[in-house]
Amino acid sequence: MRISILSTHIEISDKLPENSGDIEQLYRDAFPDEDLVPLVKNLLASGDEVLSLTATKGENLVGHAVFTTCGIAVENETSDHRVALLGPVAVLAALQKQGIGGRLIQNGLERLTADGNTQVFVLGDPNYYSRFGFQEDRLIAPPYPLPEQWRPAWQSKNLQNDMHVQSGILTVPVPWQDASLWS
Repeated sequence: MRISILSTHIEISDKLPENSGDIEQLYRDAFPDEDLVPLVKNLLASGDEVLSLTATKGENLVGHAVFTTCGIAVENETSDHRVALLGPVAVLAALQKQGIGGRLIQNGLERLTADGNTQVFVLGDPNYYSRFGFQEDRLIAPPYPLPEQWRPAWQSKNLQNDMHVQSGILTVPVPWQDASLWS
């Protein structure tokens, strides 16, 4: 049964629920065929390098998105551009396709722009992420090789109009340094 929330209040914040089990259950519900819980737990434990946003309806957690601070390696040096990796994004299965994920993403993009980030990357469905201005990226490579059929799913969005786009490789913190997350 799909629950309509279009007329109800959803609050987006950077506050995590007191019970970490709520986050774990959300990801299990949103991705029943994929175990993202270890990744999410490791990202949340990594502290300052993560922007974690929650969507709540009353006291109930209904969505979550993570943006991880990353770097760009250019010819064995790290660029001074502030960049982020979006993902994962989860919404309760019963509430999907009602705009909650989009609100989390848009809120995160606004916060990252205000904090001086220049670009955000995502590995995801181009039909979905193009709604937010993401486009296939062939200048900055992901940290691990992608299967060819996934190539169009590697996308980015420039957050600053005056940014000089360069080529290089996205450098990611430890929680993302697992090749199985990229294949």
